[in-house]
Amino acid sequence: MTDFAATRAHFAIPEGLIYLDGNSLGPLPVAAAARVGAVMRAEWGARLIGGWNEAGWMDLPARVGDRIGRLIGAPAGSVMTGDTLSIKVWQALAAALDLNPGRRVILSDSGNFPSDLYMAGGLARLLGEGFRLVTVAPEAVAGALSAETGVLLLTEVDYRTGRLHDMAALTAAAHEAGALTVWDLAHSAGALPVDVAGAGADFAVGCTYKYLNSGPGGPAFIYVARRWAEAVRPALAGWLGHEAPFAFEPDYRPGRGIERMRVGTPPILQLATLDAALDVWEIADIGDVRARSIELSQAFIAAVEARCPGLALASPRDPRARGSQVSFRHPEGYAIMQALIARGVIGDFRAPDILRFGFTPLFIGMAEVKGAAAALAEVMATGAWDRPEFRARSRVT
Repeated sequence: MTDFAATRAHFAIPEGLIYLDGNSLGPLPVAAAARVGAVMRAEWGARLIGGWNEAGWMDLPARVGDRIGRLIGAPAGSVMTGDTLSIKVWQALAAALDLNPGRRVILSDSGNFPSDLYMAGGLARLLGEGFRLVTVAPEAVAGALSAETGVLLLTEVDYRTGRLHDMAALTAAAHEAGALTVWDLAHSAGALPVDVAGAGADFAVGCTYKYLNSGPGGPAFIYVARRWAEAVRPALAGWLGHEAPFAFEPDYRPGRGIERMRVGTPPILQLATLDAALDVWEIADIGDVRARSIELSQAFIAAVEARCPGLALASPRDPRARGSQVSFRHPEGYAIMQALIARGVIGDFRAPDILRFGFTPLFIGMAEVKGAAAALAEVMATGAWDRPEFRARSRVT
């Protein structure tokens, strides 16, 4: 059984703050600063360029990828870290379409994260010749699969509402229709049990700065099913995905398996942060985390609905149908969230009217849930949000 008091000690949470935004940016792992400092001093500082060989920098993206793989049900050697999530979405989509010639539709849903849709639309425009992105309501995805669908692109957990797709069922439906799948795990990895291999997913991607706590701009990851590992032809044929990058050959030869999904030089300092952040999973069980997040989120919903009648639940009421976040709607959602933040309760806002709260049991407990609900009730009851400084929009919401 996971000791959540022990996991909380892994994170630096400012005193007096209730942090319900780990679904957007995870807090600083206590060990990260020391780990990165050691890499800077003992590896980069003392060894300079020798760090690539002597400190194992070149192997770090795959080694950290295997640690993530254990959280998403991926076998060793099938996950690679590096680059950004948008790049990994593009990379996976291009590979999936190439593996499924003759099919030119990328199917997604209207709740998907905009960047994923931008990447899909941009790729379709680049390919031309009838390639196109089709989006439907989340509930209509299975019925929209057709003989034209080349790839199904879905984010498992909706970033606004927390709605949870059934990965296994939709992957099976896609395969039955002759399509491949790309799953975005940005709001899943580290939040709930995921089994990409068991679900039959073809590709999966995700960021690491949310529930995996790698810090702002932390590296992304990509999973490729073993059945495709030697067949994928990377459209982003970066030099580190070459079979022999230091041969400096003029023509590209893909590396073995997941190695070919490397693109550019890996961000060693951020990978060191991620590596340190993943240490908490040596004492935490993802099943326990999921059970506790449901307990916390259910308590929060009950408290808010009892005391804040002006807020409407935007997330699925059934906890099995949502991820580790809870969202409420209100026309003045932005100002309400700013007033709440001013009281030391950190959530975030998503246009047009969503107040979003993440429940990460690694560092959040029932005391924080009760405190957040009480603060929100006070903001709503007093109209404290109705002030010019809370209505002024910041660049990041």
